[in-house]
Amino acid sequence: MQPCKSKILVVGPCAAETEEQVLATARAVAGLGVQTIFRAGIWKPRTSPETFQGIGAKGLPWLVKAQAETGMIATTEVSTPEQLKESLQAGLRGIWIGARTGADPIAVQHLADALREADKKPEVVLVKNPVNEDVDLWIGNIRRIQSAVPTTTDVIAVHRGCNHRPCWRMAYALKQAMPEMPLLLDPSHMSGEADKVQALVKKAAALGYDGYMIEVHPTPSQALSDSRQQITPEQLKDILEQVIQVEPVGHNELLWLRAQIDEVDDRLWSALAERLNVVRQIGQYKHQHGLEAYQPERYQSMMAERLIWAKKNGLPEETVRSILDAIHSASVGLQQH
Repeated sequence: MQPCKSKILVVGPCAAETEEQVLATARAVAGLGVQTIFRAGIWKPRTSPETFQGIGAKGLPWLVKAQAETGMIATTEVSTPEQLKESLQAGLRGIWIGARTGADPIAVQHLADALREADKKPEVVLVKNPVNEDVDLWIGNIRRIQSAVPTTTDVIAVHRGCNHRPCWRMAYALKQAMPEMPLLLDPSHMSGEADKVQALVKKAAALGYDGYMIEVHPTPSQALSDSRQQITPEQLKDILEQVIQVEPVGHNELLWLRAQIDEVDDRLWSALAERLNVVRQIGQYKHQHGLEAYQPERYQSMMAERLIWAKKNGLPEETVRSILDAIHSASVGLQQH
């Protein structure tokens, strides 16, 4: 069985580390899908300067060699016009624009200008959503790139979530605004954890995504960056063989809405857990200072504020009252133990 037939696959390590690692990964993933694109970062825009910043232009010949040997289009992330020019001149057939760069429309415009002026055009440009949940900015970035490349260049949107949140609403808005735009899911960055990749790939298959951009490393535990979220080529093969059985739902608006509900619920429960952790600290303070767990004036003030908020947002006051009552009751109980 050929896994994930007709899906667009963009797979490879988070970062190119050595020539051997790049070629070993490329050989392992070659032929996994009808359209398989190889990815590996050589310039890594990391938060901390103490972390691995990528191998730099030294890695370009490794990607070109992998491209020539396997026939796959090789891509790397570019953040500046100089990186873009180096990549294309070296012979890479694809590039991608990352989420951090995508947050700055001026930076994306500079890349678009460099693409327009380049003698060699890429065959594929992948555009990830910006780190912030801004579908208009994402669409604007895509339009900038589309205007700078010939129609023979495939411009593809990649949904990677926002700071490990799915941001399903943003992806759904993009699909509605640009139904012709191929949309891939990046479950590696969306989750940040390798054991969550499979569930996200299945969800994306049901939602009708056009493919996946997945980080794959021969030995993830030894990876120099993003070791927790990378999977092995063998794990990728298993995941894709299962996903081929998942058929997208014809009219899947309800699935998209449910995905948004699930995300909101995750945030609600996370916020509740965070609140109760602070409540425990308040309980310790009150115990140390001989204060009662239940403070009537504080509770009445909170309730008054929430009821004003409920009216402003068109929510039933009794519903808001009962929710706050339940949370407050649990909070007082925690402080008394």
